[in-house]
Amino acid sequence: MLLVELVYRVTASFPREEMFGLTAQLRRAAVSVPSNIAEGAGRNSSREFIQFLGITCGSLAEVETQLELAVRLRLLDERSDVLGQINRVGRLVRLLRQSLKSD
Repeated sequence: MLLVELVYRVTASFPREEMFGLTAQLRRAAVSVPSNIAEGAGRNSSREFIQFLGITCGSLAEVETQLELAVRLRLLDERSDVLGQINRVGRLVRLLRQSLKSD
């Protein structure tokens, strides 16, 4: 959830012409991260949860790619907290997947 909050905060400063482009895409991808974790956790089996965690990893990669683009376009400082948060969330999701696979 912190990742989503950070994405919303940094995209609030993006140019208005990006409202329906990069801003909207980043926000959708970021929201899908905790949403997929929640949906997977609510499923009936660890196998289904693992599948949703895989989707979560895809969404994280999408957010990371779009944030890198924002840095290259000078819409975002490369030292932004949101970039560090992507790494933290990714590490936690990977560890959770590994834990569920080993059960």
